[in-house]
Amino acid sequence: MGIVNIDDDLHDQLRRASKVSCRSINAQAAYWIKIGMLCEASPTLGFAEIIKREMEAAGVEPHSLTENAA
Repeated sequence: MGIVNIDDDLHDQLRRASKVSCRSINAQAAYWIKIGMLCEASPTLGFAEIIKREMEAAGVEPHSLTENAA
């Protein structure tokens, strides 16, 4: 593990995003880094498709909100 120097404005955005997503600032940064790497590795895929593939790879079976509303 190491230290990464980032711009103060980006750190502020990380802090704000981490509150919304209920992650620590470090976890939010790690998430953004991972998603960025996946996007660069698969430039023809959109964000939703990348997340769907990651969820499937983790064994998560998302259900639509309409199925849970009943």
